[in-house]
Amino acid sequence: MLSAMNTANEIYRARIDKVIDYITNHLHLPVSLEELASVAHFSPFHFHRIFVAVTGETVHQFTSRLRNEKAARLLRFSQEPVDSIAVACGFSSGATLSRVFKQYFGVAPAAYRKGVAIQNSKICKELLPVTPYHCEMTAAELQERFPVTLQQLPERRIAYIRVTDAYREGVVLEAFQRLVEWSKQVDLFSTATFFGMSLDDPAVTPKEKYRYEACITVPATFAGEATAGIAFNVLPAGRYAGTIATGDLAWVAAGINYLFDHWLINSVYECVAAPGLEIFLDREQVCNWSHFNLALLVPVRPMQLRKKDN
Repeated sequence: MLSAMNTANEIYRARIDKVIDYITNHLHLPVSLEELASVAHFSPFHFHRIFVAVTGETVHQFTSRLRNEKAARLLRFSQEPVDSIAVACGFSSGATLSRVFKQYFGVAPAAYRKGVAIQNSKICKELLPVTPYHCEMTAAELQERFPVTLQQLPERRIAYIRVTDAYREGVVLEAFQRLVEWSKQVDLFSTATFFGMSLDDPAVTPKEKYRYEACITVPATFAGEATAGIAFNVLPAGRYAGTIATGDLAWVAAGINYLFDHWLINSVYECVAAPGLEIFLDREQVCNWSHFNLALLVPVRPMQLRKKDN
């Protein structure tokens, strides 16, 4: 159990504060998401989403902002050459610093050093979430719209079609259409559960490499073999936190964001290193993407209180 002095939200923020300190102290070095996740004691699979939920910025945005702000301070208050400042702030060269600094502040480093005012300052501006809801609702309204429950799912054998560059228009829907057709051919459609899994974080993975799996549960005794792009796997049993999203894609996005950005970081749970699930509650409507009825599930475990969290 978490003590009264260590609420879940405080622990989440304390761990992300450690990451912020780590980034600040290593601005001159490249730092991987896996390294930062280890600092925060979060699974690498979901770390970036938690960082965004707590800070309102992606790791890249946060790190880029700190590097530019540090460069601005050094340019104004030191006599160091631009090349030296670039290295101290994690830029590969003075030329790179000049290009990025001008893009960020709207003024070249040399001009800023001479006293020219910043034209496009992002310093001290109010941070807004980088993944805003597609519908304007208060936290209380979101909580009412997306009540969260916990459930334990058993081990499941699945058939799936994996899609890469999954944000290309129509490719995921086409995968589900193929899966529906196949399930009817092998007489599984009437009893199967259809769901999707994101294997990557779209805010981190390059768009063309982003992977998504269209999935269907199959009996453990099913004798089918991999064919026509359909493969088989076994999902382990696990505990999930979930809510229901009904409506268009905007409502689905709002439900996913609520789970991570509000519920999770204020709960006594943390994510485990496994994909979230988007379960279709009406198999007859799997391919109707104008209106969704989905159970959105995030794999969780009770937050493990560590000495460093005290």
